[in-house]
Amino acid sequence: MPHLRAVAPRRHRSPRFCAAPLSGVCPKDVALRRHRSFSRPFVFGCVGLGCGAGLPGVMGVRITAVRLGTLHRMARGRTTKVLTTVVEGTRQTRRPDTLIVEEPLSIHLDGVLVTTTMRTPGDDFELASGFCFTEGLLGGAPVVSCRYCGTGSASVTEFNVVSVETGGRAPAPQPRLTTITAACGLCGSRFIDELSHRLHPLVGIEPFPLDVLATIPNQAVAHQALFRSTGAVHAAAAFDRDGQPVVVREDVGRHNAVDKVVGRLLLDGTLPARDFALYASGRASFEIVAKAWSAGFAAVVAVSAPTALAVETARRAGITLAGFARDDRLVVYSPDRH
Repeated sequence: MPHLRAVAPRRHRSPRFCAAPLSGVCPKDVALRRHRSFSRPFVFGCVGLGCGAGLPGVMGVRITAVRLGTLHRMARGRTTKVLTTVVEGTRQTRRPDTLIVEEPLSIHLDGVLVTTTMRTPGDDFELASGFCFTEGLLGGAPVVSCRYCGTGSASVTEFNVVSVETGGRAPAPQPRLTTITAACGLCGSRFIDELSHRLHPLVGIEPFPLDVLATIPNQAVAHQALFRSTGAVHAAAAFDRDGQPVVVREDVGRHNAVDKVVGRLLLDGTLPARDFALYASGRASFEIVAKAWSAGFAAVVAVSAPTALAVETARRAGITLAGFARDDRLVVYSPDRH
C-alpha cells in the first residue's frame, strides 16, 4: 500500500495499548522482530495498562513479547485461501481464491460489554474507540487505554475482545443486546430526533470544494488493497481539503470501516474533523452520515446513492453530502443549495 500522510498525534493525549496479533494489523500496530536477548522471533506490541512485564521500548513505551510458538492461538489474518471450482460452460477448473475473514469483536467500555460486531480483524483498537465515540458512549471522556487482555488472556479470547478504558470518566455504559452484523449496523434502531438531542448542527465550517470531493473516489481506490484481493470489503477514508488521504481503512462492514477511521483520528487527537471529508465506498446510509456528524466531518462523499434519511440527517447537521461520485462527477444532496 502506498505511504499515507499521517496526522501527527498529540502524545500527551495518546492512550497506551496492549499487544496486538501478528496477523490482520497495520505494520505500525505490531512488528515481528528478533530481539538480541532471545534466540527465537518474538511478536512485539505496545503494552497497555495492567499487562504484565515488558521489555524496554522506544519513545517511552514498554514492549511485550509473545513467542512465535503461540501464534497458532492468535486471531487469523484478514484473508484466507480456499480451493474453488470455476465453471465456464462445460469446463470446470479448480482454482484457489482469496476470501475476506469475518470474526466477532466484543467491545467493552470501562468493564461493561457494550456491543459485539462482526468485523475484519485488524485496527481493532481504532474500531472499538471509534464505535464508543460515534455512539456517544464516551460522553466527552478521553480514552486512556485500549487492550485485548481486559477480560483475560488475549490468546484465549483469540484477540476478539477489546477493552476501552476511560478510568470511569465516561457515563455508565448501556449494553446493546443484539449483535451488529457486517451489513446492518444500527439496523434503524436510532433516528434523527435522538441524534439531534445529542449533537448540534455544525456551524462555521468552510464548505468543502466540490471539485475536490469529485476526485476523492479515484484517490481512495489506490489504497483499497483488501478489495482488490477479495472484492468483499468496504472502504472508508478521511481526506483533507487538498483531496489527499489522511486515513484509509477497509472492513467487511461499512460502519466498521468508518469507526476505524474515526477511531484513528480520535486516538491522534484530531477530532472534530472539521477540515476533513469522509469517503464511503458504498451507499451513504443514515448510519454513515450520523457517524460523520458525531465526528464533525465537513462533508461525506459516497460512491453510490444516499438514502432519504441520510439526506435529511445531513441537511439537519449542516454536512455536505454527495453521492454517485464516480469519474470526477457527483450529485450533491446536501445542502439543498450549494
